[in-house]
Amino acid sequence: MNLAAFRAFARLLPHAVVVCTASGRILAANPPAYRTVGSLRPGAHLLELALDADQVAERLTQWLRSGSPLPGVMTVRDGEGRTVRLRCHGARASWWQGPEPAVQLHLSRLDVNDRFVALTQRVSLMHQQMAYRRAIAEQRDKLLRSEKEARGRMQRLYRLTAELASSANLTEVCEAVHKCAPQALDAVDITLELHSHRIVPPLAPADTLPVLTTSWVDLDRVRRKPPLPDTARRVPLEAEGIVLGSLAIHYAPGAEPDSEHTTAIAQQVAQAVRRAGLFEHEHRLAERLQRSLLPRLPEVPGLDIASGYAPGTHMVDVGGDWYDIHLLSDDSIGLTIGDVAGHGIAEATAMAQINTALRSIARRHGEHPPAVMAELNDFLGTYHEGLMATACYATYHRPTRTLRYTRAGHPPFLLIHADGSTRYLEGALAPPLGPVPMTDYPLAEIAIPDNATLVFYTDGLIERRGESLDAGLDRLARTARTTSGLNAGDTCALLLHQQPDTDMPDDRALLTVRFPST
Repeated sequence: MNLAAFRAFARLLPHAVVVCTASGRILAANPPAYRTVGSLRPGAHLLELALDADQVAERLTQWLRSGSPLPGVMTVRDGEGRTVRLRCHGARASWWQGPEPAVQLHLSRLDVNDRFVALTQRVSLMHQQMAYRRAIAEQRDKLLRSEKEARGRMQRLYRLTAELASSANLTEVCEAVHKCAPQALDAVDITLELHSHRIVPPLAPADTLPVLTTSWVDLDRVRRKPPLPDTARRVPLEAEGIVLGSLAIHYAPGAEPDSEHTTAIAQQVAQAVRRAGLFEHEHRLAERLQRSLLPRLPEVPGLDIASGYAPGTHMVDVGGDWYDIHLLSDDSIGLTIGDVAGHGIAEATAMAQINTALRSIARRHGEHPPAVMAELNDFLGTYHEGLMATACYATYHRPTRTLRYTRAGHPPFLLIHADGSTRYLEGALAPPLGPVPMTDYPLAEIAIPDNATLVFYTDGLIERRGESLDAGLDRLARTARTTSGLNAGDTCALLLHQQPDTDMPDDRALLTVRFPST
């Protein structure tokens, strides 16, 4: 309570009430006090008004030490110099929070009817009411602080949970932990200590986890855990009965950690790490299986040939991308690339069978791209009903530097000239393989300039979520203009990994052929 609240409360009382400091300076008085003695006003000094100042000073000391009203008598001068004898009941004003302690006095004139008992009861009741109100206010403030702290902790926990749930791989999980876990744990910092081989079992002795953007300790590479200061503690990270590592939490000096809250957060982190490790393991298995299905390209004298493959950012299934080189004769070679729609074992199996069938078809009809594509379409419709694939097949005649090609729903080749200018070969387009039987495939022909590079690719190289294919084609052409002077291998690597920080939703296969001058 403050003086304003006291005035509002005391003005309703029928008897005089005065609040003064320990030294006697009057802080507040209600209207009945003015009517009782006109000189009892804020700012006046009680010891200067009292005729028995020494006795009043002694009583003030007694009242300051008392929690209950003590009686007393004093004589004071009013505003006109007359003496007025007062009966008073005083006690320490426990509600007062000023720099100097205060006394609350209840006064009545001795020359009027003395209602001593009733006044004492009123004083006691007033003190009880003030103490009760103060206790209620303190309790309310305490509850509000507790509710605010709980709401803030819950919001920080929700933020961590959302970040972990949206993290697909181990790098993203570690970044989420470093970003949100310290706030959720009311900690200064955290350190992730992980057993990398338990999280992602290696497929070969040389396998290692990818480089993470945040710091962490690989417990499979260090002999012992680093020591922690007294203000830190370790919490084990365990999921599905496997101890994946620990979470080293660094607290501020004097902090009191909540054990149950810490354990719950550690369980969330462990589950996210376990899930990300399984995803990473499956991603590696899919990539290794995919690479094992792709052919080893033969060396072709007079041509610089390179190939590349990269899985989609979040793919854990094998896909249907393929490429190949066919040695048709001393003067001619066949080049092919394609993509079976979908991902999974069925699509990967169809891709392997198509590639095998294509090698057989190329031995018989390799010099005639439309005949190769027609027979391949018949093979897909006969043995893989319901599947669809895009593909292109081209032959290159070295003595005349002539490229003849046909496409079945596949994106156009990209021709990069020696000066870096580019051109898409958009001719000879027909429907994809599979859905349409007995398709007539067109034929296009072009002369390849000296030192030009031809780029065959699957649509994963140009596709992005929420973006048109034209934007992807423009981006690929712009990047290709920077490859002037590069060999086929460097060109392939540059185009395959353009925009490495971008989400690549699909697999990417690439075949680059550089045609030196003859």
